[in-house]
Amino acid sequence: MSEAKHITRLTPYASSADFRRIFDEDMNRLYLLSFLLTADRKKAEQCFVSGLEDAVEGNPVFKEWARSWARRAIIRNAVRVINPRATAENGGSNSASVSSNGKTPPVEQVEIAAVLGLKPFARFVYVMTVLERYSDQDCSLLLGCARRDVVGARTRALRHIASAMASHSKQPPPAGSEKPALHERRSSLLALLVGRPLATSA
Repeated sequence: MSEAKHITRLTPYASSADFRRIFDEDMNRLYLLSFLLTADRKKAEQCFVSGLEDAVEGNPVFKEWARSWARRAIIRNAVRVINPRATAENGGSNSASVSSNGKTPPVEQVEIAAVLGLKPFARFVYVMTVLERYSDQDCSLLLGCARRDVVGARTRALRHIASAMASHSKQPPPAGSEKPALHERRSSLLALLVGRPLATSA
């Protein structure tokens, strides 16, 4: 019995107060995650609130997993709200424009616009597998699709974003741009996802 109590002390579960604190402290990054997935501010707010409710009222989670669980709650709510389907997309991407008011827009705004310009399924796959680093298997389970759909959508997304970034910098995209662009896309958008506020003009 004493051993069980000792284990409990070493691996405590996150409380409702812990999740509320996480959603308060990580508000910028969790909202940005929700916005990148939904591409709509009202829906992003809806997913943020629903994610908090699910995290607070859901099954017990170890405290060290609480932050990743909060992000997963946001993703699951976004999937429910948007319901992205691979079969509804035919390969191309939506065009995304950035209003710069005559000035060169910050790189982060161009990247966000490029992500928002993706069709829903490709956008979800990109955010989940590239930015959130979900495995293809986990992503396919959450989206209810085959792994090959995830791989194809990620390739299209990376090509689209590489092209958008190349247009912004007025340089041609590198050959095989779906892969060389990966590190740059991770580093810049991940900087936003770890706490920098979302620019309202993005």
